[in-house]
Amino acid sequence: LCFWPSTMLSNPIPYFESIIDPRRNTKNKLHPLQSIIFITLCSTLCGYDDWVSIEDFAQEQQEWFKQHIDLPHGIPSHDTLSDVIGRLNKVAFSQALSQWMTNSLPELKDKHIAIDGKTTGGKICDEKSITLVTAFATQARLVLASTEVDKKTNEIKAIPALLDLIDMKGSIVSMDAIYCQKDICRQLIDKKADYVLSLKKNHATLYDDVSLYLDTQIKKQAVEIKEEIEKGHGRIEIRRYALSPHIDWLESKEDWIGLKAIGMVESIREINGKQEKQLRYYLTSLTDLTKFSETARGHWCIENQQHWVLDVIFGEDNSRSYTNNQRSNLAAFRRISLNLLQSVDDKLSIKRRRMRAAMNADYREKIIFQKQIS
Repeated sequence: LCFWPSTMLSNPIPYFESIIDPRRNTKNKLHPLQSIIFITLCSTLCGYDDWVSIEDFAQEQQEWFKQHIDLPHGIPSHDTLSDVIGRLNKVAFSQALSQWMTNSLPELKDKHIAIDGKTTGGKICDEKSITLVTAFATQARLVLASTEVDKKTNEIKAIPALLDLIDMKGSIVSMDAIYCQKDICRQLIDKKADYVLSLKKNHATLYDDVSLYLDTQIKKQAVEIKEEIEKGHGRIEIRRYALSPHIDWLESKEDWIGLKAIGMVESIREINGKQEKQLRYYLTSLTDLTKFSETARGHWCIENQQHWVLDVIFGEDNSRSYTNNQRSNLAAFRRISLNLLQSVDDKLSIKRRRMRAAMNADYREKIIFQKQIS
């Protein structure tokens, strides 16, 4: 798969201008909406993840904020910040994120998009926790779009809305087994994208047919195998990939639009003499073994480079924003901040970039406005 060159994103701030202010025009409406959004975004980027610390940061950086936004009554209180962000339309926020990325990135031809769901506030799951399904450009390490799952349905129902947010012509999309659905295949092909879908026993008959066929072909050495071996830190990891385009025998082939091959990944991990083995099977529109292997392996980038970073660096797993749309909108702020931080071409980690942005106004300004950083 092609790797993305370093990308300077467009300034995200103008994309919030179309978001409608939920407040009535009364004498108590003291702070412009765009100022509240700007303060929340900057604070989130700089490592301030709750409303009190966001207010405190803004107070300490008030002179810097005055250079960029209108503050007719000073810095809003944490209650005002919390209330306004919690009442903003969460769908509009998702659309602002996806439109910003659509305008920022080059075409997605031959690029890999991993799609997966994530629960915010995972350590404190309750009836107010939310699940977001996200499209992640693995080579660029950027969130392309995100949409919240309706609690009355499931993640599968959120996929069509998410895919509609992205122009994915020519891309290769990977998804976990929960999304291995005929309607999703049809939508991906309609959008002129290829797919690699994990297959598990939620499609029991199909899974048994595919696994039996591939296991038999591999034992007979009738299918090409690609092998990768990694060693380090007392660990040996072996991955074997197989792909077969010979699927005329598959009775349900015509039900899966665009299906051209079935694949298998065997992972063997040995740590301190103890060995673990895992077999995974796939449905795919790809017929090239190298593209299949790179996509199947690359899918885990969404776990390592988005989910892990959001939970460990941004504290999303501990999020306690419960009111109205706060969780959904703050999740969008975190993903926008992550994209801005990922686009920086320096040697610092995401954690250190957040810290530096909090302490260094020039560095912060260049990240937010996406100016060249010397």
